[in-house]
Amino acid sequence: MNTFKDRETAFEAKFAHDAEMQFKAHARSHKLLGLWAAEILGKSGDDAADYAKSVIISDMEEAGQEDVFRKVSADLGDKVDEKTLRTKMAECLAQAKEQLLKDA
Repeated sequence: MNTFKDRETAFEAKFAHDAEMQFKAHARSHKLLGLWAAEILGKSGDDAADYAKSVIISDMEEAGQEDVFRKVSADLGDKVDEKTLRTKMAECLAQAKEQLLKDA
């Protein structure tokens, strides 16, 4: 009976850890995306950091990544097309996951 409870506890801990890592990866990827977009918008220093924070916060509007896409797309206007932005979002997520694995 103890073995089953131990396995259940371990599974729950792994699930919680994976969810936390996914959250951190998305937040980090949004920061990277925000810094990339800030550069295109001509922002630097504190202005770029503040813009990146606003991109991270925009992810709290709804589930999924579309809220982030809409914000950055609207801010960039015609400076970047949809395909480029979506590709950059995927690149930033991959880069964030890689960074988290290195940090662990």
